[in-house]
Order: sequence, then structure tokens, then C-alpha cells
Amino acid sequence: MDFSSLSTEERHSRFELRTLLETSRLLIESQDPDFVLNNLLLITMGKLLVTKGMILIHKPGDEAYLVSKSKGRDWLTESEDLKADFEPEILERSIIRGKEFKDVFETIGIEPQSTIFNLKTSTHHLGFLCLGPKGTKAPLTDHEIEFIESLTIISSVAIANSRMFQELRHINRRLDRKVHDLNTLLELSKDFNMMVDRQEIARVFKFAMLGQMLIRTFFFALEIEGKRTIISISGITEEPSDDDLDTLFEFDDVCHTSEINTTDCSFLEQNKIELVIGLRFQNEKIGVVGVGPRATQEGYGDAEVNFLQSLGNLALLTIQKTLLLEEQLVKQRLEEELNLAKTIQEGLLPNPVPQISGFDISAINVSSRQVGGDYFDILGLDDGGHLMAIADVTGKGIPASLLMANLQSMLHALAPLEVTLENASGRINDIIYENTPPDKFITFFWGKISNDGKQFRYVNAGHNPPMLFRKGENSPKLLEDGGIILGAMPTMMPYSSASLSFQPGDLLVCFTDGVTEAMNPEQTEEYEEPRLIECINKHRDKSSKEIVDAVIRDINSFAEGIQYDDITMIVLKVN
Repeated sequence: MDFSSLSTEERHSRFELRTLLETSRLLIESQDPDFVLNNLLLITMGKLLVTKGMILIHKPGDEAYLVSKSKGRDWLTESEDLKADFEPEILERSIIRGKEFKDVFETIGIEPQSTIFNLKTSTHHLGFLCLGPKGTKAPLTDHEIEFIESLTIISSVAIANSRMFQELRHINRRLDRKVHDLNTLLELSKDFNMMVDRQEIARVFKFAMLGQMLIRTFFFALEIEGKRTIISISGITEEPSDDDLDTLFEFDDVCHTSEINTTDCSFLEQNKIELVIGLRFQNEKIGVVGVGPRATQEGYGDAEVNFLQSLGNLALLTIQKTLLLEEQLVKQRLEEELNLAKTIQEGLLPNPVPQISGFDISAINVSSRQVGGDYFDILGLDDGGHLMAIADVTGKGIPASLLMANLQSMLHALAPLEVTLENASGRINDIIYENTPPDKFITFFWGKISNDGKQFRYVNAGHNPPMLFRKGENSPKLLEDGGIILGAMPTMMPYSSASLSFQPGDLLVCFTDGVTEAMNPEQTEEYEEPRLIECINKHRDKSSKEIVDAVIRDINSFAEGIQYDDITMIVLKVN
């Protein structure tokens, strides 16, 4: 694949994905907790460009944490003990922030601007990853949080696996079976880690159940996007119904059927299921494994339960990885489609802006998203005159851009015809009303400049009234005559029009509501017309482009660069 054709953002996203996959392979394969923790801390600190980082490892039964890794000044040093007993709510959260849990940060002794990530597997709390504030003091982005969370999940599994390997090195030969099981899981984890196809994952899971555990009857159910479904199954006479699955997900995480009343779920008794194991992801039960008797007629002790849980978790995490990959691919495809839509939409707007003899004209369109619903146009007519239009479609994104494109095509189709502005407005309104949902409509203003440039006839269909500044006057005349917004209801009454004469020094400013309804960062105040009028008066002696640029700068200053809606302006000066 030619990576040079990818955008910087795409290359960065793919690089991060490859980094995550390679890191997961290294961490899962590692049997050294020190290697896993050191890599986790260095990678996360490097990703966020922070100067302080620390990993606390929980000491079970001691209500204390060991400072395993520590980088930076004024924090606890490595090998120190921290006495702490946190509430279950803290241990269940993936991310802990100082604004919500100041007492946690005080207990650990770090700044409240820092961020704490929970290290845990589906069944155990392992400790905390503490990261200091970014050098830029900026908060973590959703993308950064998603990356760190993915890494902590992988690292938690790696830490848990490496812990298990360390413990096994210190026990006697009577636990050789556990060593064998864990080696098997490690090999399976390598296989799972290389897979991106869910059917292949299900096949390997089935092979492990049949070949390693000698279990002929089993099922593996998983909740994907809110729907519970069977992933792998063998020896079952009839698949469980939706009600059966709901019941299975309500059982304890480890449930021996000999200890419960199976009348609530006849499926278990019919298929001689002896053990049901729940699988959790981020402390939420999203998977269930049920197994029948083993071919050796041996029961299910702690070692077998642990193996089944680990095998199920490996399959579950691998499937979660495939879902994440699919989501990334969907996002990439959507991004490509949006970029194409943006290119097409930009082609629908006049570029460069047509110039008319006797006028100085400038226009701008700034979308709040990649594609938007604002529209402007300037068209030359056969009689030497010109049409000027501006519109704002309700909503944002692709639906608004499609409706905008339809309006543009209708305007271009009607322009050459001998039809008045009033009648054309009625036709456009009826077409939009008949072919769009009731919650979609368009505010629209258009007018015709005569061939000598002295007369202007217009129709305003519910749009923000353009402002006409006469020479020597600071208060503008509002161009309001017209009718209802387009698409709201059929044309019951004809649209009206109004005419005016252009005079040297006149200034006409057309705009969408993204200008006057721009919000301050607190979203407590709008930019509004008085500020627009003041800005225009301050710069009205400048060129049309300089006026447009001045207004945009003033809006950005007011909103501190935050844009909630599309912004479109046309400024026309009479020479």
C-alpha cells in the first residue's frame, strides 16, 4: 500500500494502531512483570508528553499498594508502600479524575490535574497507572484516552499472565498441570493475537475446548453491540433462546449447575451443562461459557475453572480487538467519504467569487464540520444582470449538504428561465416541501442585480435580513420582504419582492445565522446583530474582502475559536 497517499492524520492513526498491536504482542508474550510495567509507563508518558508517571501495584489482603515504577520529582519513589483502602466505586472505574475524586489524589499524593487509569483484568484489580499533567496543561483528548485505555487493558492482561507465571515458578511439581495449562493459554494467546476474523477465533476456541480440555459439549455466548449471540458451540442439541441467554447472563461469574435450580433454564438440563462461567470486559459481563462433562469424567476444580476463564477471556479480548479494528476501518471509510463530499460541496460554491462591474464583492463559507448546509451563489444572467443568493439548511453534516446541493441545482435550473423571483421562490418552496422530511427546511435570500448595476430586486424567504448600509449612515436598512422559509409548508400565499436603488458607497452584507448566533465559550451569550453592525461600521471604508476578514476575526475572538454552526457571508460594495 502507498502510505504517501495518506493524510498525516491517517498515517498517525495507522502508526498508533500498529504500535498498539506490536506492543500488545510484546506485553502478552512477556513473562516479566517489570518489563510490562516499565513499557506501560514509558509508552504512556511518551504518548502524552508528561514528565511524571507512577504505577501502583495492589498488595492483596494488605490494604496497601507498592510503588512499582515512578518517574518525576515530588512523587513517591519506587519500592515505597502506600497504605490505602479505596471504595469499590474507585476500583471499578476505568479513569479517575481529580475534579471528582480529590481525596484519592490526596491519598496517593499527586496533583489533581493528573489522571489515574485503573489496571485490572475482568476479575481482579491490579493497581493504578498515574500520569501527571501534560506539559501544555491541555486536558486529555478522547483519542488519547482511548489509546491509553487500550494499552492498560492489554498491559493488565499481560501483568496478570506474568504474575501467574512468576507464581508457578515458585510452586512444586504437584502444580505441573497449571504450568501446562498456562503454557497452552500463552500459545493460544499468540494465535488469537494474530487473528482478525471472528469465525477463525471461534474455530480456535472450539479446538482448545475439544483438544485441551476434552470437552465435547459447550457453548460460548457474547454480547456484541447490545445483542447476545452464540460465537462457538458444540454438542448442543438446540441453541439457547434469547430468554435462555438472558438467564445465563444473570448467573454468578462461576456457577456449578449442581448447586442451582435449573428449572429456570431448561436448556442447561437438556444439554447436561455442568458449569457456567461469566466473562467480563472492563468489569461488565459481556460473555458466558457453558461446558458439559469432560471425556475423562473428571470434575471441574479451581485449575479447570481458571483455565476456562482465561481461555474465554483471551477469545473475548481478541473479539473486542476485531471490533475495535472494524470500528477504525469504518471511521476511516467515513472520513474518506466525508473528504470526498467536502470536495464535491466546495465545487458547488463559486470559486473564485464572480465579480460584477461597478461592485467590489467578497464571500466566504466556513463549515463547522467537513460538510455543511450553508450556501451562497452569484450567477450571470442572459440579459447581463446577475443573481445573488444565500441560504442556510437546518441541521449540519451530510443531510444538510445534500439538501443544499438540491437547492443549488434548482437555482441554476431556474436562472435561465423567464420567471419572476416571486414565482421561482414559490416553485422552489413547493418542491422542497414535497420532497423533504417535515423537520428539514431552508432559510433563503436571493435577489437580481440589473444589467446596469443600479437596481436590486429581492425576495427574503425567512432568512436573516441582509443589511444595507447607505453612505454616511451607521444604521443599516434590513431587507426583510418576501415570505415563509422554504420547505416548511406549501405556498399558500405568493412570495412578495421589494426593490431598491444602489448608490455609490452603498454596502450590502448578507450572512447566515452562524454569524450572529456564534456563542462565547461559556455558551451564555451570542454574537448578535449589534456586534456585527459595530464591526462593519468600523471597517466599512475598507475593501469587501477586508470587511469579511474583519468580521470573521471578530467572531473568532468572541467565541475563542469555537464554532458551533456554519458561517457564510457575502459583502457587496457599490463603487
